[in-house]
Amino acid sequence: MKVSIITATYNSEATIASCMRSVMEQTYASIEYVIIDGNSSDGTLDVVKQLQAEFPNIEVSILSEPDKGIYDALNKGVKRATGDVIGFVHSDDMLAQTTTIEHLVNTFKTEKTDGVYGDLQYVNKIDPTKVIRHWESCAFDKKLLKKGWMPAHPTLFLTREVYNKHVGFNLTYKIAADYDFILRVFKDDALRFAYLPEVITKMRAGGASNRSLKNIIIKSKEDYKAITSNNVGSFGTIIQKNVSKLNQFYKKG
Repeated sequence: MKVSIITATYNSEATIASCMRSVMEQTYASIEYVIIDGNSSDGTLDVVKQLQAEFPNIEVSILSEPDKGIYDALNKGVKRATGDVIGFVHSDDMLAQTTTIEHLVNTFKTEKTDGVYGDLQYVNKIDPTKVIRHWESCAFDKKLLKKGWMPAHPTLFLTREVYNKHVGFNLTYKIAADYDFILRVFKDDALRFAYLPEVITKMRAGGASNRSLKNIIIKSKEDYKAITSNNVGSFGTIIQKNVSKLNQFYKKG
């Protein structure tokens, strides 16, 4: 089973090396690494090429050109990916363990599933060993969608067939395209999902959705649009979605 991992970058010189190493040091051998760069003006591509040379046994595909934002970049990555399974590791993120992809693949095989997801840790931007927030997921039940539940998107790996069926990210969303995509996929009764109870991804704190009050308002509006357009809930779903996150700040893994 070939796994395609996609990283979208833009002026990510400070973090791209730790991101790439977490992918390239995986124990699982059959990995394709797709780097989609938004025409960075810093040293991002220099670091990417240095790491590519350092790990010659890893199949690496690099595209650098202007894009319409991260969701456009992720869509480009999915189109370029050739793996049986596709997942994302954003340029500020890291896979939690060197065995992460091996565990994911084993779950795909044993559970005969269309998607696998796990737990996420938000970590300090400067010191990623310091956990700020622990997002512990759970086994999927479709009823959870109406309660605002979703798997942590950075931990979600899906088969190529799922992306072929559900197209990709809707670029009319600026912040919540991942939530819209997850709702489209997880309400599909033909698909099966498995929860892997371990930390898959470590994410540096400070993402776009929580960067400012303006972005929080935009995200709330987009969440409501995603919920209603996918017929999975109402305004109360947004409230439950946000309230459910509070205990993640007290649980540090």
